[in-house]
Amino acid sequence: MKVAVNASSLTKNFGPVKAISNLSIKIEEGQVYGLLGPNGSGKSTLMKIIVGLIRPDGGEISIFGLRPYERPLDVRRIIGYVPENPRLYDFLTAREYLEFVSDLYGLDKEGKRDRIGHFLDAFDLSGREDEMLSGYSQGMRQKVAIIGSLLHRPRLLIMDEPLNGLDPRSAKIVKDLLNRLSREGVTTIFSTHVLEIAQAICNRIAILYRGSLVSEGTMDELKARAGMKGSSLEDIFFMLTGGFDVRSVVEELSR
Repeated sequence: MKVAVNASSLTKNFGPVKAISNLSIKIEEGQVYGLLGPNGSGKSTLMKIIVGLIRPDGGEISIFGLRPYERPLDVRRIIGYVPENPRLYDFLTAREYLEFVSDLYGLDKEGKRDRIGHFLDAFDLSGREDEMLSGYSQGMRQKVAIIGSLLHRPRLLIMDEPLNGLDPRSAKIVKDLLNRLSREGVTTIFSTHVLEIAQAICNRIAILYRGSLVSEGTMDELKARAGMKGSSLEDIFFMLTGGFDVRSVVEELSR
């Protein structure tokens, strides 16, 4: 199987804060790869390094054999990216924004019109595509960001909390689409705080804590390594990230 992302001994510091520490992962083509970890564990930093928005202080990374900080345009042509807080151009309509994104990737006029229309229909945005993005709700903006990441048929999808604000139908579409694209060879790196979602759709899962990789593998492999064979991902996650029994906290808060 071809390797989509190969990261070796990555390190990234922001002043005194060590965001990524000696982190190595290998993601094969066609996987839906989950990135889990508490806030500040380094998930978003790692995604930005993969996309090429941040250069690591140490270590090596390649995307289908390409180094993102040496050939940034070539890498970005094959990546679709949904950041945790997408910044859209509020002075554009949804249609104008998606046409702009299509033009950046060089989609032909006829192809982009059909593809944009198809996605707008699927995400229940038809009839509102000529409204300004400034008037869109969080969920509608999230849909536009997701559509923009998919228009050019990327080989690698980087999705940081992509289901934020989505209605159940749209969330279901995204989850099922990722599984379908996986079967077609598209690789997805998927970050979420909803552990049930990660357990349901990810082929492999990496758990980060304070910038380091604490465990990685399939659900069965994670359970075996943690010595928690009959446990849920939530149990494993809290055990590996210094979690604790929340019952005492809940009891204290309810007084």
